[in-house]
Amino acid sequence: MGSGGFSLVDRAARERAEAALAPAATRSTASRGRAVAEPEDPLRTAFERDRDRILHAKAFRRLKHKTQVFLNPDGDHFVTRLTHTLQVTQVARSLACALGLNETLAEAVALGHDLGHSPFGHIGEDALGPYVPGGWHHAAQGVRIVEVLEHLNLTWEVRDGIRAHSWKITPPPATREAECVRYADRIGYLSHDALDAVRAGVLRVADLPARARALFGDPGSRMVGAMIDAVVEGSLADGGAVVMAPEPLAAMHELRAFMFQRVYVSETAAGQKQLAIDVTRRLVDHHLTHPELIPPTYRDTAADPVTQVVDYVSGMTDRFALATHDRLFGADATARMRPLLRSR
Repeated sequence: MGSGGFSLVDRAARERAEAALAPAATRSTASRGRAVAEPEDPLRTAFERDRDRILHAKAFRRLKHKTQVFLNPDGDHFVTRLTHTLQVTQVARSLACALGLNETLAEAVALGHDLGHSPFGHIGEDALGPYVPGGWHHAAQGVRIVEVLEHLNLTWEVRDGIRAHSWKITPPPATREAECVRYADRIGYLSHDALDAVRAGVLRVADLPARARALFGDPGSRMVGAMIDAVVEGSLADGGAVVMAPEPLAAMHELRAFMFQRVYVSETAAGQKQLAIDVTRRLVDHHLTHPELIPPTYRDTAADPVTQVVDYVSGMTDRFALATHDRLFGADATARMRPLLRSR
């Protein structure tokens, strides 16, 4: 017992507390470790250190000026990549806590899951695809950032969760906590993207699929809570993996298909899609010709020239990409990227 009525809860005490977690939980003491061995921190567990390193990373700070769905929206209430990340983290922690899993591991993976995203959201991802054999994916870039570009030396479990947070990535993540993040990501973007689309006038709430509205309610906190409950219910029934109960899962898939049709791939929501692609590719092509323009502080000189350029351009925020493009080419892409969607 310390002075003033405090108790020191150091790393050893926190690790002992993990013994009370569910059998499926990942204990920090059972981590596969880091690529480079380090002395243990006296206060924090391995996963707590990872969470803190991600929060202080440059790539994390850049998320505040990266697109979620709507390009250059006019209004402060639209979701950005940073606010999406924070919302995913809240959902992932809620799921992990309810299921007796390691909440800190889920938090670390969620905070890091979108570190590799390009400017202009998935449009930027499509623009970078031709430069990378097999295509460019933000999850793989996120792993590259934490392993190579920022040398965060995270634990294997957190890196694996970042690698496989997207449902289309195989193999799936190795921990149940990262499975929580997979669901949290989808819960987060479906609910807040639908809310943004309504705010922008792209959708009306009444347009959403009837089954999704009946099971989850309207976009916002009610929908998030109902989806969390459905994952907790499904996981407890399954007993072996983090899953959503069958009927809500079918409704979520239906809602996702609807969002792709009406929002994600619609011309209105895409805004200046071709302009974003042109800006991204012109930046890549120009820096391939002028690699000396890449700052040495954020450059992997051991990589091939294309990888170095893609590292640099993919790390740009939307506004930095536009400003750099206009400065290099004497263009007016920033002015042309005016908001097509306006807050109400």
